[in-house]
Amino acid sequence: MTQLLLLAAALVLLTVLAGLWRVLRGPQRADRLMAAQLLCTGGIAALLLVAAAYGIEAIVDVALLLALLGAFTSVAFVMAARLVGSR
Repeated sequence: MTQLLLLAAALVLLTVLAGLWRVLRGPQRADRLMAAQLLCTGGIAALLLVAAAYGIEAIVDVALLLALLGAFTSVAFVMAARLVGSR
């Protein structure tokens, strides 16, 4: 079962790499924001899969912290877009 969970985590990380490409090359800001959200979500999923595979509860705390940072990132992006757009 551990091997299956680690394989699933590796597949999630591959999708995160595809999202990273979109962050770097995204034509619009909204594309980059959505890709950044994908990075956060994929990172959380991979961390939770690794935590389940090895039974380490501290990794769940790191995943929750990443979720919190992802939410703050979205809010900061929207606030920055409003400030730049109001000029």
